[in-house]
Amino acid sequence: MTDLHWWSATDLAAAIRGREVSASEALEHFVSRIEALDGPINAIVHWDIERARESARSADAAVARGDDLGPLHGVPMTIKDSFQTEGCITTSGSPDLAEHVPTHDAWPVARLREAGAIPFAKTNLPIFAGDIQSFNDVYGTTNNPHDVDHTPGGSSGGSAAALAMGFSPIELGSDIGGSIRVPAHYSGVMGHKPSYGIVPAHGQIPGMPGTLTQADLAVCGPMARSVDDLEVELDILVGPDRWNQPGWRLELPAPRALDFSDLRIAAWLDDAYCPVDTSTRRVLGDVVGAIESAGGRVDSEARPGFTLEKADLVFKRLLFAALSGEYSYSEIEELAAIDDLSPIGVARRAAAMRHREWLAHNERRLQIRERWREFFESYDVMLMPVQPRGAIPHDHSQPQWGRTVEIDGTQRPYLDLFGWTGPAGAGFLPATVIPAGLGDDGLPIGVQIVGPYLHDRTTMQVARLISKICGGCPRPAIAG
Repeated sequence: MTDLHWWSATDLAAAIRGREVSASEALEHFVSRIEALDGPINAIVHWDIERARESARSADAAVARGDDLGPLHGVPMTIKDSFQTEGCITTSGSPDLAEHVPTHDAWPVARLREAGAIPFAKTNLPIFAGDIQSFNDVYGTTNNPHDVDHTPGGSSGGSAAALAMGFSPIELGSDIGGSIRVPAHYSGVMGHKPSYGIVPAHGQIPGMPGTLTQADLAVCGPMARSVDDLEVELDILVGPDRWNQPGWRLELPAPRALDFSDLRIAAWLDDAYCPVDTSTRRVLGDVVGAIESAGGRVDSEARPGFTLEKADLVFKRLLFAALSGEYSYSEIEELAAIDDLSPIGVARRAAAMRHREWLAHNERRLQIRERWREFFESYDVMLMPVQPRGAIPHDHSQPQWGRTVEIDGTQRPYLDLFGWTGPAGAGFLPATVIPAGLGDDGLPIGVQIVGPYLHDRTTMQVARLISKICGGCPRPAIAG
């Protein structure tokens, strides 16, 4: 069992049920691995070991008694530090919360515990989950396991790095502007952004502890190294929130098709508005070729009834409005008066928009949702890039929106990195990201599989098929 750290969560749960390995043995295996290998990565930022050991002993006793067991019974896992964990420090990367010990689990954490999972450590992120790089003044910087000079992504960067290193079989991420999808892409693992509204996220920070509002656009969802694990975790997480619990029910539709030959696949792999780099173009082109060699058909010309520019502009304004809670009222008034068309100015003005402006952008969002609905009458999924390039080098300069990134030798605004996450975000759509290949620099490149609203099982089934022909998750050399 020396490679237990690479087992899927479902295989590990089956082994624990079958008494091939105990929950306690599995936990100690992961702890030892993290102690040996996490130094240069810094994915794991806080332990909850003693309570986890007690939970593992209880899990083993339940197996011995022949109790009914949950789908993740006895499986150790790490948890992104934006999700409150009862009795265990949760900071969301903020010095103001460096000693915050929640009295309740966030709803997704509670559901994972009910399914038998054993959270034993927290993983790093940017302050208040507000960047696509994972660093903060509480726990420092997390590095990409494939190249420590690059970021693993954000905001679920510690989650993705932990998966890539074999520190945890599954993780819990959150995504408002790409915070599940980007780390999966950068770190060579898998992540699923669920359809908006199907996974309650009460207890995540931000907002601050005690907040009952669930942010516009924001979702939480599964991260893993196998599509089967994504689907098992999603089934655990979906359900009504605190307001709709008395009467709300959900039954996600079965996949629209099971094989490439029966799927109607479209591909939107590049766009003059937000051009992808040479590596991304090559890797995603190879994915299309592999699908067609496996008997599928891919329409690379099909587009929904809006431009990438339109979706990006609407999404970014709604995104910055959703993130505006970081500003005080007086600061909002100052931002509203800014007359600046730079990326920084656009971000700040959007954070200060009046409610009537937000209503106009919300209507534009609904028009995009309708165009997507019409598109998916003829197609089952759309393949898209996650970002215009692979993992970026660390850049902690401030302000964030004043940064630039190099894409094929050209310096472009940091905001260009969000150009391909907006269409699914604005449409409230499910999107599964899996590794598709390696760029010319040896770093992972992911493919984003977008599907119709509530057809999460369709995007995951397509991910399952593509993963089989693309080889799954690459293992970093540093992971042994």
